[in-house]
Amino acid sequence: MKGLIAKHFGTTIDEVIYFGEKNSLPKEISLEDKATLEQLQLINELDKEEKTILLKLIETFVSKKRFKDYLQKNIAAL
Repeated sequence: MKGLIAKHFGTTIDEVIYFGEKNSLPKEISLEDKATLEQLQLINELDKEEKTILLKLIETFVSKKRFKDYLQKNIAAL
């Protein structure tokens, strides 16, 4: 899951894990990124069980999107 977050922000997993601890904030953040960053910080403050549920939901939707893209790509190749 952390890999997906890192990929979304164009950063590394280390920067996601140690966010704020190693001055890993990007130098330029767009308004859209600020809203997403705030959401990620709030998610990080959730109880462990709530966070786990939310991350599983996100992973489910990401997996569904990947599978859909994979099928579309392979159907187009036929």
